[in-house]
Amino acid sequence: MTDTTNDAPETGITPGGTTGPFRDVLSRDHARRGKPPLHFADMTPSQRAERAKELGMPAFRAKQLANHYYAHFDTDAAEFTDLPAAVRADAAAAFFPELIHEVTRQVADAGTTVKTLWRLFDGSLIESVLMRYPSRTTLCISSQVGCGMGCPFCATGKLGLTRNMSAGEILEQVRAAARMMCDGEVAGGPGRLSNIVFMGMGEPMGNYNSVISAVRQICALPPEGFGISARNITVSTVGVVPGIRRLAAEGLPVRLAVSLHAPSDELRDELVPMNQRFDTTQVLDAAHDYWLASKRRVSIEYALMRGINDQAEHARLLAKRLNHYGDNWAHVNPIPLNPIEGSKWTASKPEDEARFLDILHAAGITATMRDTRGQDIDGACGQLAAKERG
Repeated sequence: MTDTTNDAPETGITPGGTTGPFRDVLSRDHARRGKPPLHFADMTPSQRAERAKELGMPAFRAKQLANHYYAHFDTDAAEFTDLPAAVRADAAAAFFPELIHEVTRQVADAGTTVKTLWRLFDGSLIESVLMRYPSRTTLCISSQVGCGMGCPFCATGKLGLTRNMSAGEILEQVRAAARMMCDGEVAGGPGRLSNIVFMGMGEPMGNYNSVISAVRQICALPPEGFGISARNITVSTVGVVPGIRRLAAEGLPVRLAVSLHAPSDELRDELVPMNQRFDTTQVLDAAHDYWLASKRRVSIEYALMRGINDQAEHARLLAKRLNHYGDNWAHVNPIPLNPIEGSKWTASKPEDEARFLDILHAAGITATMRDTRGQDIDGACGQLAAKERG
């Protein structure tokens, strides 16, 4: 079994994050509550079999539970008729403690976008967003409670980092969304969850082990995982170079997304404090190496902010920086900023957005303006949690 005697929680701080020019931004309640309950999704198959044995159940019961969880998105062991009635309550307590509890749900885009605010075991709040499109259904999930990266235009960054999430807490967002789709709770009737993006609250590379455990379980076939193709999973980062290089070595064909937001170090130092640890050259070099290792084109995320990073000279420099590598390795996603209420950071003018895109295309850069969802609700990640906390 996993050692649960040491309740000192992981912090999510990457090495060097407490000194020097960059410091992780920690919330006042950072890492104060210990680890979440051990869940079925946190256990290895052998740990599950061992736990079943401790409950007086044969080892094959663990495989039955896996089938319920990954294939049917079900954790209500009281209704598992293939288990003896006498052990269902014990199985529920031992394997499926409640890790996330729905606080509120906001619906937008004629019912095809559903944003859920979840409360975790310690009262922490996180968010996930389910977005249904004609040809796919994408879930945006959180990997940390808050975020320590401190990007000033980001609602989650304003919250600071409280703690890392367990693999179970991450995967419960996936299971809940898959169940919603299966049960027809999203406009359009019953369907299938097809895509996962780690673009919710938190820096995935700051919680690397739990994120990779979750990724492996998302893409494994039932009853070992949810059976969502690794090619339909995107892991984002603000540019934690060691994390990018570790991910490249995993051999998983997931897509890497780099939140660049600026083409120069001078500007990116202001927009993305992590740049003071790993500058644009280091980040782009690591991202290009990921393309070489995986043959998956890297997404360059670029939130357009009026008068700050959205002018013609920014687009030209971005194209120059990407074309330096010479092999059409990146796909740029300019993103209309979903501004935080009361913030100086605001969305670009439509004509500046169009010009930015035109300059990239003229330079031979593949670029697509990001489709914005949830503009009539608290769409930017962290806004709903901030409102609830406030």
